[in-house]
Amino acid sequence: MFYAEISGLSAKEIVKKKKELQAEMFDARMKNSMGQLTNPMVIRAARKDIARLNTAMTLLVKKSAGAAAPKAPAKKSAPKAGKKPAAKTAARGKKG
Repeated sequence: MFYAEISGLSAKEIVKKKKELQAEMFDARMKNSMGQLTNPMVIRAARKDIARLNTAMTLLVKKSAGAAAPKAPAKKSAPKAGKKPAAKTAARGKKG
């Protein structure tokens, strides 16, 4: 499944498709544990498709919320130039 196919879906269709893929992945995992799964790549493909659906859903929610720009985290202040950590030569066992 390509992302271009997913991006045209509505929210309800995305949720429905995600539930189907989760059920398919569960069945594939059970078959794999019993040694009945002929192609274990099915599990990987389902996992990646679920991730694509989650991404599409997140973008859909952001669009419907007004697409507000995310706030930048507060900047940390730079360390002061005058302070340096004290050397611990005695603790290291060096003789002076």
